[in-house]
Amino acid sequence: MTTTLRPTGPDQYDADGIRSRSYDICVNSRPVGILRLTVDPKHGPLTGRVTQLVVEERERRRGRGAVAALAAEEVLRDWGCRGVEITVPAKADAARELAAGLGYRERSRSMLKELGEEPPLPFGSAARPMSDAEFPAWRESGLLRLVETMTERGLSADEAGRRAAAAFEELLPGGASTAGAAMRVLVHDGADVGRLWVELERSPRPDCDAYVYEVEVDEALRGHGHGRALMLVAERVALAAGARTLGLHVLTANTPAVNLYSSLGYHVAEHHFRKQLL
Repeated sequence: MTTTLRPTGPDQYDADGIRSRSYDICVNSRPVGILRLTVDPKHGPLTGRVTQLVVEERERRRGRGAVAALAAEEVLRDWGCRGVEITVPAKADAARELAAGLGYRERSRSMLKELGEEPPLPFGSAARPMSDAEFPAWRESGLLRLVETMTERGLSADEAGRRAAAAFEELLPGGASTAGAAMRVLVHDGADVGRLWVELERSPRPDCDAYVYEVEVDEALRGHGHGRALMLVAERVALAAGARTLGLHVLTANTPAVNLYSSLGYHVAEHHFRKQLL
């Protein structure tokens, strides 16, 4: 039996410039599943995404998904993409095995935690609001990290700089005093050691009430428990705002951070995979 893709309609572009197209996964012209591909300009014009790949239950474990995924790569190559990404729910073991078997590598994870009682901070540690005077320097370092991520996805340095600046302006229009954003500085024994940004009103994920966008410890002071203290501060400010769940995103290669979040009770909600298209 031959597995092929059949477009369900023409390419589509939404108001944000996101290109997409949907396909039926067919076996001898009989639909047995659905595939949807997108290219989002904010993620870079050279990165495509498999946003949906579903095969009917009775047709699973027959290679239909693998063939469809490989065919999707050919479509994205024709679109000019050099990489493809896919997000897999944590409990979808078969999908993770399929991605790994096709050469995808896990790049990052989305993690969540159900919040309980307010945790105490380590002895000698305290948190204070970030001042408006401190915000520009923090923003500049955050911009550099975001630009680096965007250029890795195929954006030019100039375009990445514009998009990164626009993202910060949208999320933090009032700087350190932006309503709904908790900007905190961790102080240990009287010295500033790290900074934190928690979004309390506009979480980017529907499954969490609050979201940790940035947690940063001064490089010379890492390995002394300040990262754990910052995450406890995140829980405290989230709880104070009425949040019951806290989310974050972490690169898989950042093993110390992954281990820290796991030890604090965060669980993986989604795995994010990427593959280079040759």
